[in-house]
Amino acid sequence: MNAPSIPHTLREAEPGYVLHSYPFKETSLVVEVFTRDRGRIGLVAKGARRPRSALRGTLMAFQPLLLAWSGKSELRVLHRAEWAAGHPQLSGLALVCGFYLNELVLRLTQRDDPHEGMYAGYEDALSALRAGAPPAAVLRRFERRMLADLGYGLALTHDAEGVVIDAATSYTYVPERGAVRCAAATQTGDLDLLVVGKTLLDMAHDDYSDPVTIQQSRAVMRAVINHHLGGQPLHTRQLLRDMHFS
Repeated sequence: MNAPSIPHTLREAEPGYVLHSYPFKETSLVVEVFTRDRGRIGLVAKGARRPRSALRGTLMAFQPLLLAWSGKSELRVLHRAEWAAGHPQLSGLALVCGFYLNELVLRLTQRDDPHEGMYAGYEDALSALRAGAPPAAVLRRFERRMLADLGYGLALTHDAEGVVIDAATSYTYVPERGAVRCAAATQTGDLDLLVVGKTLLDMAHDDYSDPVTIQQSRAVMRAVINHHLGGQPLHTRQLLRDMHFS
């Protein structure tokens, strides 16, 4: 018997994570994965919904995988998926935070657009959630790192006029401009994003030990992300609100 032919476009052992999956035809799945070297990829997992499929128990969110696929179309064909390591599954608030990370990656990235820095930040965020780190700090750090990797980095040490942020001064954060001193902000209608300079400086240093910083940084990041999403809602954000977290 001849050995099965290997597709010339087969990509082997690519590290990645499952972001989302949904049924495809009778027994298959479409799986959106976030890979280290290729960014977000859409894969067809043929037969993955069959009871005896080797893929059935492997394609789980938040577990590091090694993936092999072939094809050049919008949806590639998944050939293999293996766990690169086994971790305890997230639960409770950490689980919802994990789904929030996945939705951010799905909504803010394009397929076949590599983001190694974002991928490293995603892994760091999952590790921190597993370790029981404060979820608010984990999410803000990932959001900021993700936006910077996409070219939407926040200006947190200087205001919109290029003046160094003063910790004791009040500002409003305007997504397209940055921090605006309140005297100027009264003309913009953006006073609902009022923040003190200390919050912006704390965010620049990833320091979320101050309760005021936690509250105000959440409002700033929500406004900035909403801006880049064109106002389209994030479903997991409502889950976080229902858990009195966001």
